Amino acid sequence: MYHSKISGLGFYVPSNVVTNDDLSKLIDTNDEWIQERTGIQERRHIIPGEDTTTSMGVKAAKIAIERSGISNGDIDFIVFATLSPDYYFPGPGVLVQRDLGLKTIGALDVRNQCSGFVYALSVADQYIKTGMYKNILVIGSEVQSSGLDMTTRGRGVSVIFGDGAGAAILSREEDLSKGILSTHLHSEGIHAEELVLTAPGMGGRWVNDILADNDPNDESYFPHMNGQFVFKNAVVRFAEVINEGLEANNLKVSDIDMLIPHQANLRISQYIQKKFGLNDDQVYNNVQKYGNTTAASIPIALTEAWELGKIKSGDTVVLAAFGSGFTWASAIIKW
Repeated sequence: MYHSKISGLGFYVPSNVVTNDDLSKLIDTNDEWIQERTGIQERRHIIPGEDTTTSMGVKAAKIAIERSGISNGDIDFIVFATLSPDYYFPGPGVLVQRDLGLKTIGALDVRNQCSGFVYALSVADQYIKTGMYKNILVIGSEVQSSGLDMTTRGRGVSVIFGDGAGAAILSREEDLSKGILSTHLHSEGIHAEELVLTAPGMGGRWVNDILADNDPNDESYFPHMNGQFVFKNAVVRFAEVINEGLEANNLKVSDIDMLIPHQANLRISQYIQKKFGLNDDQVYNNVQKYGNTTAASIPIALTEAWELGKIKSGDTVVLAAFGSGFTWASAIIKW
């Protein structure tokens, strides 16, 4: 039995910065309204034709691979988390294998939205623990800007989300006191429709139906979110899954050196920080400048915190996420 450690991290965000004032020119909103509800000041949107979910993932992966000290030929497997694949099928994992020129290794796509990266990390961790693989590329990447309702009708959702990608290399670690100590995964599908994009989907409205109706008021292909309900559930599940991870490893809240929560909403992160009595140096947030990048949010924040020297060898790092599904997850890492 082995542990897996994060041996390399990287992230990429588009150069196109979209401020709250920029959005106010398209939507009946303003900077104060957005910041009061979400804490977000700006986000990144791709310039169409320049970036895709896959290309951003590849750019983040190249940085992570270089930092890990391995070569492309050392990568044994790919796990790619996203809700916004370039194509309905195939998924972006195989496109990364192609674009990086990797061997004909396996590529797995994870569709768990906001908790997707932690789920992907957990899957990769199991493969390494059993000895099946030695180095796995894990990516979270999202292009959401081109799928949002950029009108006043959609402002409750569209002001929140941004585009970007983060990547990690998981490598075999023989010292069982280091690396990923445990991961914890949950779901509650009874609330799936509270945060959902229903069309196109084989179970309801497929492309043929949308084209046939040609209804300008059809909102089924835009994201729907019951914001207050999601918030109320998020703060409960975040706390539960963090405590679950701590208890599984006989750790206390005071042992947390860095908490990286999914960057959904600054108000959720602040609530959790206050609930656990953590200081500002124990929690890292960057939703203010990137918005909610869904599966990319944790690897982007984790990479940025590491780059800033906020995560050091020997630190206990906690990752936690909650989102559509409802799914939630945590990972406890000894750096």
